[in-house]
Amino acid sequence: MKLSALTEGVRFALVQGSLDTDITDIIYDSRRAAPGVLFVCIVGTQRDSHDYAADCAAKGAAALVIQHDIDLTGLDGVTVLKVENSRLALALMSGNLFGNPSRRMTMVGVTGTKGKTTTAHMIRSVLEAAGRKVGMIGTNGVSYLGRHEETANTTPESYELQKIFRTFLDAGCDTVVMEVSSQGLMMDRVGGVRYDVGVFTNLSPDHIGPGEHASFEEYRSWKGQLFRRCGVGVVNIDDPNTDALLEGHTCRLVSYGMHHAADYRASGCELLRTHDFLGVTFRVREPDGREMDVRVNMPGEFSVYNALAALAVGKVLGAPDAAIHDGLARCVVKGRVELVPISKRFTILLDYAHNEVSTESLLTTLRAYRPHRLVVVFGCGGNRSKLRRYGMGEICAKMADFSILTEDNNRFEKVEDILAD
Repeated sequence: MKLSALTEGVRFALVQGSLDTDITDIIYDSRRAAPGVLFVCIVGTQRDSHDYAADCAAKGAAALVIQHDIDLTGLDGVTVLKVENSRLALALMSGNLFGNPSRRMTMVGVTGTKGKTTTAHMIRSVLEAAGRKVGMIGTNGVSYLGRHEETANTTPESYELQKIFRTFLDAGCDTVVMEVSSQGLMMDRVGGVRYDVGVFTNLSPDHIGPGEHASFEEYRSWKGQLFRRCGVGVVNIDDPNTDALLEGHTCRLVSYGMHHAADYRASGCELLRTHDFLGVTFRVREPDGREMDVRVNMPGEFSVYNALAALAVGKVLGAPDAAIHDGLARCVVKGRVELVPISKRFTILLDYAHNEVSTESLLTTLRAYRPHRLVVVFGCGGNRSKLRRYGMGEICAKMADFSILTEDNNRFEKVEDILAD
């Protein structure tokens, strides 16, 4: 592809060379340098890849995108473009490289502190029940039409993301449901993507610390960016942070909740339990006054909120009531209060809860089912905020009958130090 076509929609200054240059691929990792590629130099939290520009050029890179000035000595014959934001440029050029596939599918983005994965799965289940062919991206990886692949990030880097969109489109998908993390928004991984529907689940302090967000206000602000790049925002009106998060939004809003005047409001929640089943039923009142009974095969109040979000998205996208009802009733999510059937004498659940808020929400939910004994096995990741460790430890000490501490991806820290915290 010609560099001129690749840079369509990108604001840049031509430092040297020609836009008529042929480009074979885009890279942002200097280790993938090869003849004909365009190397996008990114200022990272640990390294500045501008330092590797000359090395990439020596290996045959046809063009460079830089964010700050570099030494051009020895770069004769290499086209150099300068941009204000190389991450955004990478996203826009990656979209152009793969033919901007997201523009040819219905796009649904889900953001929030808790519930993104479960809500995304519920939305997919509803839309598939309505006959749509859905590709999904999130914490549990990439899945589409019976296929599954793992991913490194909840929201992949923009090049990989656009490549995934292209794969979805070529496979016949007409809809994408994806988790949109605050990091994904802040680092422009979703740059250039316009969502038909954006979903907000809830917000609480998380991902605040070195390499993440400087403050809760910054974290909230980046979450809110989704509602400046979507057509319809489906939002949890009960969350106390909703108004602040939506400041500056440009989308039409559809609300859901249990305790306020929501467009889609749940009531009459009833917990269901057997030795191999935990779930909940409730009734939803719609904007026109009609009511729908809903059953979800996942426990607790948070499952009601997740299901309400999925129901509202289904309504916005024209899913029939039967598809919404069936899609929610049969949805099960790996690692999200996932029931493991082993014995009639006890119930085992797997859950991704990894901070104080999600752990408290989970244990509060399980306590509502009146278990004879509640045992929690948990660990905390290394090289992450120590506040998570203190919070999870306090919550488990207060709410569990017995706690077992174990290893959970210690990264570069000693397991003993993590457990001591």
